[in-house]
Amino acid sequence: MPTLRRGVKGLRLARMMESERTGMHADVLAAYDRSLAQLASKGAEIVDMPKTTAFRELGQQVGNIISAEAYALVGDIADNNALAVDEAVRPRVRAGAAISSRMYLDTLAERTRLKQKFLADLDGIDAILTPTSMTPAIPVAEVDQSTSPAFTTRWVNFLDMCALALPNGFSADGLPTSLQIICRGGDEATALRIGWAWEQATDWQKRVPGIVERT
Repeated sequence: MPTLRRGVKGLRLARMMESERTGMHADVLAAYDRSLAQLASKGAEIVDMPKTTAFRELGQQVGNIISAEAYALVGDIADNNALAVDEAVRPRVRAGAAISSRMYLDTLAERTRLKQKFLADLDGIDAILTPTSMTPAIPVAEVDQSTSPAFTTRWVNFLDMCALALPNGFSADGLPTSLQIICRGGDEATALRIGWAWEQATDWQKRVPGIVERT
């Protein structure tokens, strides 16, 4: 790939909107901010992300599509309480029963409109940078099954973009954090170029969480 080792100098990389930081773990945000500064020191121009539909709202629309399609495929299984289905999964599938065909088609149409608008708003920006997750890993017992942790990733799928996730630090408890590099759909070359530059500038990918070392 001829562009892989060109570095980030001259690239315009967008930080997420300030409003999207709400609810994110302090250690995740600290690692994210350090990542922005590190890439800026290598010549990237860090700019504000264009104001657009909130990540959470886009994620909810993805959830509607997932539920509707899942229910169409395996709704009969989820509705049969005699069958062994994970009780965290069953209600997610059943939620699709409440999504009408009109609602589903309206969501697909809205997706097309938002994709076109977002790409237009992204003009002149090479990539968007976000944390990959809102928090470091948590115990399974603490997972809220009524929500989705995919706050920063679902919207990327919804808009048919591509993304690369790379290690960018550790929490105070020794759990890894991650930087997400998001580019236009089909532009994996730019995502990999930024990722390569990141790994040349840091060594997070070589470090092992202390919690793993103790096992």
